Amino acid sequence: MVREAVVQRAGGGQAGYRAVIGPRDLAAVGEQLGRTPRGTRDVAHRCPCGLPDVVRTTPRLADGSPFPTLFYLTCPRAVAACSRLESAGLMKEMNARLAADPQLAGRYHAAHEDYLARRAELGEVPEIAGVSAGGMPTRVKCLHALLGHALAAGPGVNPLGDEVREQAEPWWTGGPCVPATSLAPADLSNRRDGDGS
Repeated sequence: MVREAVVQRAGGGQAGYRAVIGPRDLAAVGEQLGRTPRGTRDVAHRCPCGLPDVVRTTPRLADGSPFPTLFYLTCPRAVAACSRLESAGLMKEMNARLAADPQLAGRYHAAHEDYLARRAELGEVPEIAGVSAGGMPTRVKCLHALLGHALAAGPGVNPLGDEVREQAEPWWTGGPCVPATSLAPADLSNRRDGDGS
């Protein structure tokens, strides 16, 4: 039995930052991604429906490749919500605000440092030293990465990730993004390659 320590987050959902990913969660993530997950360490946040929507990944994959994305957004509905915001020009607007607002830039830089510190908990990878995600610390280039960080770390850590969370339509209201019938642990044996998102 896999036990997961979870904390209720503002705005719904749960963070299970130190959780060990079990077969059911790994199967759900595989269904969400449509492929075998790589480098998945644990569940970083749960959707209010109970499924993982962010996983924490290892900074070095099993094949030796460096992987800078610590918090990987897995829910296809959340991914689609971020993509719609990107298409609507939110990144351009955020980049303009970052350039004009030193306080926002300082808070965003602090989010970058937080991301690096959390990833360092899993080990140092020289090839990605100083590289976080989403364009941090000086620009915005991926809302998916910012939302993943905001959901995993909780409100107040990543100011622009928090804005993405507030502006994205509530992806969780339609219930689970993958059918529960597809999440039997037996299904995992056909998907798992031992490499983990």
